[in-house]
Amino acid sequence: MDTTDATPPTPTESATPEEADTNNDSATTLPPDDVAAIDQLGRVYQEFKDEIGKVIIGQEDVVERLAICLFSRGHALLMGVPGLAKTLLVSSVAETMDLTFNRIQFTPDLMPADITGTDIIQETDAGHREFEFIQGPVFANLVLADEINRAPAKTQSAMLEAMQENMVTVLGKTYKLDKPFFVLATQNPVEQEGTYPLPEAQLDRFMFLIDVDYPSHDEELRIARETTGTGKAALNHILNGEQVQEYQDLVRRVPVPDHIYEYAVEIVRKTRPGTEAAPDWIGEYVGWGAGPRAVQYLILGAKARAALHGSYMTRLEDIEAVTRPVLSHRVLTNFAAESQGMTATKVVDRLVEEMRED
Repeated sequence: MDTTDATPPTPTESATPEEADTNNDSATTLPPDDVAAIDQLGRVYQEFKDEIGKVIIGQEDVVERLAICLFSRGHALLMGVPGLAKTLLVSSVAETMDLTFNRIQFTPDLMPADITGTDIIQETDAGHREFEFIQGPVFANLVLADEINRAPAKTQSAMLEAMQENMVTVLGKTYKLDKPFFVLATQNPVEQEGTYPLPEAQLDRFMFLIDVDYPSHDEELRIARETTGTGKAALNHILNGEQVQEYQDLVRRVPVPDHIYEYAVEIVRKTRPGTEAAPDWIGEYVGWGAGPRAVQYLILGAKARAALHGSYMTRLEDIEAVTRPVLSHRVLTNFAAESQGMTATKVVDRLVEEMRED
């Protein structure tokens, strides 16, 4: 598939994914070039979904949330039972976007150097011995951290600098990672034997927690019919890495009305027990609320969703759509909530409903 028409206008330099959005969003309209680029992005997104649909049956919400993360420069944690094609989905995204892809299978004996790489002694042509850095699998555009909770905290922490700073430090030397850079991690919610919970600081680095659910009856019937034959559908390249970065910059220029900023700040502050903004029931069920990074990701996610759907301005429906995947892993429920079946997802959904009523 030809990708020449998919290139938007040359963007201006933008902030890193974790920085606050410093663009001037006071304007309510986009320049004509950006309007045309958003129209093109909408078409590219539809092509992207069509390509993924060749190998992944159903899971439309999952695909959309992955696309939002990618165009927001965010990382995603996919939660689902085995056999739901999470690994195939991630590798298909890399293939469709023509990105370099590496998979890291996390195990209890995995060491940090197995992820970042390490120095080894090599003999030169002159007969001298020198240290040479051998890159680890983290040096790719898209890294699949498969079953990330199977490795201990020391190994999990090897991903933190890469996710936050787009670089790794090995034996005192810093190495930059190529852009774009995404970490898509998977986690099994049911088999907890021999696993290590992700620290809150690492969970906060993931923009979205994406729940991968069972397929519907009709989708599972299609899986039985279409995936048990010979061969696999070839995927076309929709975008390359440079074009992905240009669309990422475009997303950051999508205007945001003041009431959307207010919504993001208000709902995040409501998750914090013991504060004036929090409802009384939050103190009953929540032990710890979301931090400021959640506000940033709510805005960025809403911008990306608006652009993917061809909107030239962020809407309330966009920020509502990203509230659950942004907040559900940042709201920590207490024992009282667990005993009454009140999950973090239910807490977030109740807050969204109360915001609508207000």
